[in-house]
Amino acid sequence: MTLKWEDKEVRFDIAYSDIRLIVGEKIIDRLDYVEDTKGNAGDRGRLIITNLRLLWHSMRSPRINLSIGYKCIQSINTKVVNSKLRGTTQALYMMTSSHNTRFEFIFTNLVPGNMRHFTSVMGVHKAYTSSKLYRELKLRGAVLHNKQLKILPLEQVYTTLYGVWNLSTDQGSLGTFIITNVRLVWFADMNEGFNISLPHLQIDSIKIRDSKFGVALVVISTEESGGYILGFRIDPPEKMQNVYKELMSLNTVYSNNPIYGVEYKWTSQKEENKYHSQNIMDDVEIEEPKGEITNDLTAYVAEVSDKDRPPVYSVDLGLAIEKIKDGYDINKLWDVISN
Repeated sequence: MTLKWEDKEVRFDIAYSDIRLIVGEKIIDRLDYVEDTKGNAGDRGRLIITNLRLLWHSMRSPRINLSIGYKCIQSINTKVVNSKLRGTTQALYMMTSSHNTRFEFIFTNLVPGNMRHFTSVMGVHKAYTSSKLYRELKLRGAVLHNKQLKILPLEQVYTTLYGVWNLSTDQGSLGTFIITNVRLVWFADMNEGFNISLPHLQIDSIKIRDSKFGVALVVISTEESGGYILGFRIDPPEKMQNVYKELMSLNTVYSNNPIYGVEYKWTSQKEENKYHSQNIMDDVEIEEPKGEITNDLTAYVAEVSDKDRPPVYSVDLGLAIEKIKDGYDINKLWDVISN
């Protein structure tokens, strides 16, 4: 498995199915009475902080919403602002980039005097940027110290194998192969700087194949991480079969319960209890729409926006309108607009 878009993109007015948390995603905090000042000024909303993204939705209409992946955030800071309407309050400023387009967001706290707001946003974003090894492939990284793996906070080492050949060079390189609950690591015995750290999140497939070095364990990384083909020779063949089965099993377990490594520690136990003693998942669940009323209008506009259509008299509206394209109902389109 791999993260699709949740932490990598900025999206606007997404469907209910995309707002729902994916496997391994969890809510860390929820901030009520937050305004999306640049995009939806005057609209009271809710900001939901997960371990992968920020979600904001209007309390009046959850169809008006935002999803901001942490990987898109280029800068983030808070400012104390004075407003005649809100008094002294706090605003969160963010510059983001998604698909080569830059977006600026300003979220304003609508509760004057409550300065706790946005501290968790800053903390969770920092936790995300400092935990890349859980989610990204790393080549020749500083993942070792004196030939010992630097264990990540949520990491458990399951298997360490010595004398494993990395077949990426013409001669092959002898080294150590480590399997943990979040990644596999290999490093050369002669030079620990020659290494690779590959999270289970970025593993596309695991196979046993023939190679010019004999039968090899082949691990292919996802296209997102570069599509690397990594070959390892483990002797004897029986041991390689055991490693193959272990990796396949761990990959399945990880897919069902992924570890993204984003952990946020509250400044006080009291605040942590406040947000975790209740069932936050139920509390922040956005009501599922009864029907995607915007779909008909969006489809209609997309089909006819570039075409001039002759005017006709509408009995329903009592005025002249552009002729409605076959297959569409004026009453349904008008209901969308009036709502």
